[in-house]
Amino acid sequence: MTENTKPRLEVCLSPALLHLFDVKNSIVVIIDVLRATSTICTALYNGAAKVIPVATVEECVSIGRQLNAITAGERDGKIAEGLLHGNSPFEYPNEFIGGKVLVLTTTNGTKLLHMAKDAVQIITGSFPNISSVCEYLISQGQNVILGCAAWKDRVNMEDTLFAGAVVSRIREHFDVNCDSALAAETLYQCAKGDLFGFMKKASHYQRLARYGLEEDIRFCLTPDGADVLPILRNGELVKEK
Repeated sequence: MTENTKPRLEVCLSPALLHLFDVKNSIVVIIDVLRATSTICTALYNGAAKVIPVATVEECVSIGRQLNAITAGERDGKIAEGLLHGNSPFEYPNEFIGGKVLVLTTTNGTKLLHMAKDAVQIITGSFPNISSVCEYLISQGQNVILGCAAWKDRVNMEDTLFAGAVVSRIREHFDVNCDSALAAETLYQCAKGDLFGFMKKASHYQRLARYGLEEDIRFCLTPDGADVLPILRNGELVKEK
């Protein structure tokens, strides 16, 4: 395959920049490493029937009541008021989540997911399912936008690192003519020897560490701990067969 016939691979570093990308002709990967997309793949890996991402706490409570589902989410790193469960992957072992529906709302990730609704396909990505994400993107042969959820529209370290990790794994299959993709890959190459140590500089690490969530962070930076592919179908994230 020549460069001209390869699909595009681009990185959108913030939801505030998404309108500059051709979402309608691309697969969009939603990236919210700390912790939404890590929690989504973990819940599905551990047997959740599906994860329903919603924008608001009110919607989360309402849908949870209708479906007798588990309602969960966070605002600014803490369990959102009115919800019983948070955004930690460790909250969703098989004995708790197996066969159940999880309704989830988060500060950044669910917002970006709804913004990307016109994409060819939406999947979610994080280090715990990086291999499944990369294999899927290569197999589809379509344009890809790696969409970072960021932090309240500000570029963040962890999502950029994950985007860079994906670029470094799959770039030979794509046309990468995107400065943000090259910058993300360069950052990842600098950090890959010790992602956890590198992340200690990051604002969200410090935010979560104040709540004693270092083990969450370590899990969310570890490849393939919950290696399934969450794919959006009819507004619900399900495990791709």
